[in-house]
Amino acid sequence: MAEAKPRTWNDADAGHPTGRKPVPEGLWVRCPSCSAILFRRSLENNLNVCAECDHHFRISAGVRVTQLVDPGTFVPMHEELCSSDPLEFVDVKAYPDRIAQARKKTGHNDAILCGTAFIKGRKVILACMDFTFLGGSMGSVVGEKITRATEAAAEEDLPLIIVSASGGARMMESGLSLMQMAKTSAALARFDEMGGLYISVLTDPTTGGVTASFSMLGDVILAERGALIGFAGPRVIEQTIRQELPEGFQRAEFLQECGFVDRVVHRKDLRSEVSSLIDYAGK
Repeated sequence: MAEAKPRTWNDADAGHPTGRKPVPEGLWVRCPSCSAILFRRSLENNLNVCAECDHHFRISAGVRVTQLVDPGTFVPMHEELCSSDPLEFVDVKAYPDRIAQARKKTGHNDAILCGTAFIKGRKVILACMDFTFLGGSMGSVVGEKITRATEAAAEEDLPLIIVSASGGARMMESGLSLMQMAKTSAALARFDEMGGLYISVLTDPTTGGVTASFSMLGDVILAERGALIGFAGPRVIEQTIRQELPEGFQRAEFLQECGFVDRVVHRKDLRSEVSSLIDYAGK
């Protein structure tokens, strides 16, 4: 008599007394730093920071706002602004199709949320970039919203907080996206002349034209632990200069040692750090 083959389990066995229920998709997350398997809900309760190695996961602008501001105090500004397609840009997909896909994915019109909010009782103008929207790229809408947020902070004499998370300028808008570097920098220069307080928060990643403009112009520059910060990526630099880069190159801690970042802050301490800086500046 032939030996019986071991029985394999499948979805049809779920109702069987000895069958196991399938694990819902997305219930567990692997940490990209230490490879620990994390329960998603526990990770979210820990501000999307790995409990094993302190790796700071990337988060959307909506989640960032929820974590940073006092509950129910965020009032969005200029949400009606939408990107157009002045260059009729097409690569693998047409630019309008990419925008539509990103809007469906994120529920927002572009890669930044701006509004008024309270952080531990201090009223601020807050702008949070969203890397999940076309890599947080800076196009005309992002530049316009940052400029308007800066002008609102000047008009109302409020601290300005910008949380950056971006791959840089949006290539689909070509020169129009590069113009946003000058536009936002000029607005911040006027804000500085009026004595405004600008706190820049750099998160993973902050690169390209965003690093080369408004993100590095803060009166105080904070960075989250382990954030990649730079203009070109380390691989591009290594290939260009043909030298091995130092360990931790372009990470937040390395930039703090070099004087480009004032303080590296754990995500759980960010609210307290921002509110303390506002108090220190007398705003």
